[in-house]
Amino acid sequence: MKVPASPVRLRLLSAALASCLIVAPAWAKNGEDGRGGGPKVSVPGGKLGGPRATARETIKGGIKGGDTVSPTADAGTSGEVLVKLATTQALPALLSKYPLTLLSRFGARPIYRLKVIGNVRAQDLLPQLALEPGVLIAEDNPLQRSPEARKNVAWAIGTQQDYVAQWGPQAMRLAEAQRLGAGAGVRVAVLDTGVDLGHPALAGRLLPGFDFVDFDADPSEGGTAGQPSHGHGTHVAGLVALAAPAAKIMPIRVLDADGVGNAWVLAEALLHAIDPDGNPATDDGAHVINLSLGSLSRTGVLGAVLQIAACTPALAGDAVGDRSDPGYADDEARCTGRVGAVVVAAAGNDASSEIRQYPAAEGEYGLVPVAASNAAGRVAGFSNSGGWIELAAPGEGLTSAVPGGYATWSGTSMAAPLVSGTAALVRARFPTMSGKDLARRLEDSAAAMCGTKLRQLDAVAAVTGARASAVCR
Repeated sequence: MKVPASPVRLRLLSAALASCLIVAPAWAKNGEDGRGGGPKVSVPGGKLGGPRATARETIKGGIKGGDTVSPTADAGTSGEVLVKLATTQALPALLSKYPLTLLSRFGARPIYRLKVIGNVRAQDLLPQLALEPGVLIAEDNPLQRSPEARKNVAWAIGTQQDYVAQWGPQAMRLAEAQRLGAGAGVRVAVLDTGVDLGHPALAGRLLPGFDFVDFDADPSEGGTAGQPSHGHGTHVAGLVALAAPAAKIMPIRVLDADGVGNAWVLAEALLHAIDPDGNPATDDGAHVINLSLGSLSRTGVLGAVLQIAACTPALAGDAVGDRSDPGYADDEARCTGRVGAVVVAAAGNDASSEIRQYPAAEGEYGLVPVAASNAAGRVAGFSNSGGWIELAAPGEGLTSAVPGGYATWSGTSMAAPLVSGTAALVRARFPTMSGKDLARRLEDSAAAMCGTKLRQLDAVAAVTGARASAVCR
């Protein structure tokens, strides 16, 4: 267990969309000309990326069609703006015109994290930035966190026996599916609070990971018992191991022990998950990515990164899908001759059919939002269940690993890793299946649930391609 080096707050929860009114820039009234004077930023380890943060969106004029803005949308990181530009050449003019300074760049891509200079609010700049011809996305950097931390869902002490014999695997016919394969050769990235690297439930199953909170190569759990999300990542990783015991787990720390992170950190971690060594010719990335975290605000930058992870074809001129700049060359090279990752994301614990949690609700190909079910075969009372979700998995009262032992926890964060583990079973059996097709297979093979349009994960049907029962159980 590591002690956090700094009180970095990392929630993937973002602020309400900036007003679309065009106003005079506040910095002009303050005598700031936007041409310097901001703090200089050193990049840790000489790498692109610098200090970590998060995102929320104004995509060329506002909300994407069909979006619902939550009245409790999450706050953004103070004074920070995320932009995706059409080309890298558009940045100098932007920094010259507006009171902004560069904090981080997303590798060679024209995606940047900027800091507002002086007494200017990021929200006041977003509408103007969105009108600039070279700007595809302009948004603040929303906070992200685990759904359980948001609702302060604590865990109870469990045992190893509870871990190996519990209702969830039985409900999804996991043992029968594992007789067909256990996920050998598949890599599952868990982006969370880190893991207990010495836990026996994870012995022999961990790959080298990374910590994007403290920015080092030790993805151990931080903090102490009693903090809202201490043990969350270990618990999630333990459920992946339970579902796919032969798969390898890549732990990536993006949340602190309070379960708080941000969109920029998450974007960088997604990139690391799909290309850990930064060499697109090396096949070392995750086949499955688990995100038991989220924000109440949609973020265009994360949508763009999810498309990169899934190897979704580029779409020139589209705010999210445009990858015409040469800075995306490595992404195109990595995806040539390979299939993209499938991303599994918790749908949230707001007990709502209206509230959407992102990135689960981004609607990208290869992305699977997951609700939670209970032992009675119904949607768990705490789980989100809107029409943007098709799949549920056991998520109430599940026992898994935590630092120093085992614990029983409830949440969509617990449902997601069982889907990720099942995705690993399918990917092991069908290694050339695309992330898009794998996501569709998980949903199409799921079994009917009573009292809802959601369908329950069926591991056997997912692995074999059969249609699960159409009669609710």
